[in-house]
Amino acid sequence: MTGRPRNDLLRTLSAQDFELLAPHLQAVELAANHILHHAGDGISLVHFPCGPAFVSFAVPVEDDREVESLLVGREGATGIPSGRGPLQAYSRIVVKVGGTLQRLPLRALEQAQQRSASLHETMSRYAACQFAQLLQTAACNASHSIEQRAAKWIGAAREHLGSDEIPFTHEQLASMLGVSRSYASRVIQTFKARRILATRRGAILVLDAPALEASACACNNAVKKHFHEVLGRSTSSG
Repeated sequence: MTGRPRNDLLRTLSAQDFELLAPHLQAVELAANHILHHAGDGISLVHFPCGPAFVSFAVPVEDDREVESLLVGREGATGIPSGRGPLQAYSRIVVKVGGTLQRLPLRALEQAQQRSASLHETMSRYAACQFAQLLQTAACNASHSIEQRAAKWIGAAREHLGSDEIPFTHEQLASMLGVSRSYASRVIQTFKARRILATRRGAILVLDAPALEASACACNNAVKKHFHEVLGRSTSSG
């Protein structure tokens, strides 16, 4: 796939389908914390994170808090419609780790899908996979311990980044877990005591990746298996 952006979903497409999108793709460099959409915004752009860049979906809850429910990196995209009609953001979609994203007008995608049944099928399958990720996250939040979920999120971020240094603060991890900062800090201290993680200012360092994976629930693996079955490839999840 030489010459294509470093995004697995775009690289999944046939040459003919990619050529339908290529003239409309625009590479943009976005920094961490750049907001793609606020909750309630109409969505007119699709974003394909490339390389180590990834974004998160943060759902507003009571007390003006947000809980992060999904990470999307180079395996996928944000803004892919799951049906017809206007698309509205339910969550705040924000760049978690900065880098290159390919931006595509939603209208251009819709027009290309009208010309190609195979492109429409691929994007529909991806939208279904993303919905499955959200279902798995809901089940995970109800069934697994804070420690298991923390290990899952950190492991997912490590896969997205391809690095053992994860630029998460304790506040950001707390938001992912839907707990207080003090609770997230206690979880991190537990992993540090077991020499699985270390910390430095503004980052979490993975010292023992196999032990981190063993501490996590199996939700990421379930999602990757589903992606492989539906799209014919594996992916990292959130």
